[in-house]
Amino acid sequence: MTERRTIRFTKMQGCGNDYIYVDTSAYDIPDPQAVAVAWSRRHTGIGSDGLVLIGRSSVPEADFTMRIFNADGSEAMMCGNACRCIGKYVYERGLTDKTDIRLLTPSGIKMLRLNLDIRTGCVESVTVDMGTPVFLNSRQYIPTGDTPAGTFVSMGNPHYVIFVEDVSTFDVATEGRRLEHHPQFPERSNIEFAEVRPEGIRMRVWERGSGITMACGTGACATAVAAALTHRTGRHSKVIMDGGSLDIEWRQTDDHILMSGSASFVYDGELTFNS
Repeated sequence: MTERRTIRFTKMQGCGNDYIYVDTSAYDIPDPQAVAVAWSRRHTGIGSDGLVLIGRSSVPEADFTMRIFNADGSEAMMCGNACRCIGKYVYERGLTDKTDIRLLTPSGIKMLRLNLDIRTGCVESVTVDMGTPVFLNSRQYIPTGDTPAGTFVSMGNPHYVIFVEDVSTFDVATEGRRLEHHPQFPERSNIEFAEVRPEGIRMRVWERGSGITMACGTGACATAVAAALTHRTGRHSKVIMDGGSLDIEWRQTDDHILMSGSASFVYDGELTFNS
């Protein structure tokens, strides 16, 4: 026998990377894979890059938890833009009064520092300590065959960064789709295409499980690291994506990556469905 359920959700975005957020302390989502697919559809659902579940942490080392499901239902290990949105959500919705938040993700605990607007008390931006990057094959990964040379960087999720001459005209859809599923990446990969410009690194992204998105926080970190490794930039970069910009610092002292940027609410809503 089916039961009618109503769930309240919040749409948020960071640099145009938009997700549906649900507080699981208030609402249970028993099949998040199926919900992510249905709700993420742009024409027949809410429309998003995926679903993010916010939970209370059961371990003392963290304050909150994050699970993220892409638009195709696959579970992601990490999302930097979603981390920033969660920081704003839990503070401005009164779930915490902390401005330093420990967020437990499938790729470990991430530290969030909330930067408040002194006039309004609202979260103006969030800085996330994304930890240290992980590399393959002495940092530079150059496949053979039909895969162009690039740099593989893991930020808790896999990224393959390719520098091109003109990223604005590059066929991200065709190459991104092909490379995501390339045999060189048995777990699939996020694919970044980037170009270093005077104003910063211009990057476009094909996200694993979601396709072309307006931005990707972990992808911005991976791109900044790849640019520094290949001596295109220093360790502090501005990464400019279709949906906005992020400030990325690959800290010299401990190799941690600090990602800073804004996050914003789009709207609140409720959905009634059969379960």
